[in-house]
Formats: sequence, structure tokens, C-alpha cells
Amino acid sequence: MRIGHELRVARQALGLSAHAIGAMSGMSGAQVARIERGVLLTVSADQLARIGAAVGLDVRVRAYPGADPTLDAGQIALLGRLRLRLPGHLGFRTEVPLPIRGDQRAWDAAIDRLIGIAPVLPVEAESRLIDGQAQVRRIMLKLRDSGLGSVLVIVADTRRNRDWLSAAASTIVADFPIPPRRALAALAAGEHPGGSAIVVL
Repeated sequence: MRIGHELRVARQALGLSAHAIGAMSGMSGAQVARIERGVLLTVSADQLARIGAAVGLDVRVRAYPGADPTLDAGQIALLGRLRLRLPGHLGFRTEVPLPIRGDQRAWDAAIDRLIGIAPVLPVEAESRLIDGQAQVRRIMLKLRDSGLGSVLVIVADTRRNRDWLSAAASTIVADFPIPPRRALAALAAGEHPGGSAIVVL
């Protein structure tokens, strides 16, 4: 555990024993020593913060993107409906990882061998817009991190989803400027839509 090493170095620089730090942080010296050696399966953020404070370290916890949720039945059906609208010569892959080492995120699908501004178009399938703003934000962050220029978001044709899209139209048009019909027509012709789009299927 890297933080354990930092804690030990800071403690030794102060000339204090693990028992002394334990007394200052409300733990046993043995517990402090185990944390420093990284031999515990779990250590709370509170424990790390208390030991850090005792040796003059500012302990911070950071979060990193984890794995996307597994596709549900609705998303799989949605991807199937999109696949039926594409010409047979196009490639269609599912669960396509982002090209970032250690990043567990993946696109729900990617369409390959397109003609136009890019040969590949990532696809995100949303069967339910539960928190539409958060879902769109997550997709746009993924697009930014992937280094790609456009994304196709396909949304299940439900009243709730249509209501949300209608209400949010003015706020999402900048990120998704290609009209749905134009995007579908381009894809049916084997062409890249020319930008990002949200399509209800």
C-alpha cells in the first residue's frame, strides 16, 4: 500500500514510534504498524486520515471511473433494433473498451467501416432515462476521454424518455446537433452522421 509507505516515512522523519502515533490517533501501535506495512485487507479512510494528521500528512481519497454496468435486456434489445437498420457490410461490435490503460469503461457498441468524417462511431444505449442529465454527462465525459469526436445515443421509445428529451431539447442540442432522421439515413447508407446524435428507437 503506497500510503502506508508514506505514513511510515513521515513517522520516522518525526522520530516517533508506531506506538506513539497510535496513541495520538486513537489506535494501537500494532494497528498503525500493520497499516504502514499494507498487510490489512481493509483500512478505513478515517483511520488513514487520523494517522496522517498525527504525522503531518494531508490524506485524500480519489475516485476513478469504474466498470460500466452490464447491459440490461432493454439495452440489448435496443442495440438489436439499431443493428437491423444498418447495412450488412458495416461492422458492429458490443462492449468496446475505451483505449485507456486501466480504464474499465466501455462503449455499449461501436459501428465500424463508415464512410465520412470517421470510420468508427461509438454507440450508447439507454433503455431508461432515469436521470437524463447525469446519463448525458457520463456519455460526454466518456466521449472526451476516448478521443473520438462523435457518439450515437439510442434511446428506447417510451413516453417517459420522449418527455425528457422534449423538455431537454434546448440544452442538449449543442452536444447532439445531428437530427435523428438525418443520422439514421446516413447510417443506412453506410455513412458517418457527421456529428453526435440522439435517436429514439
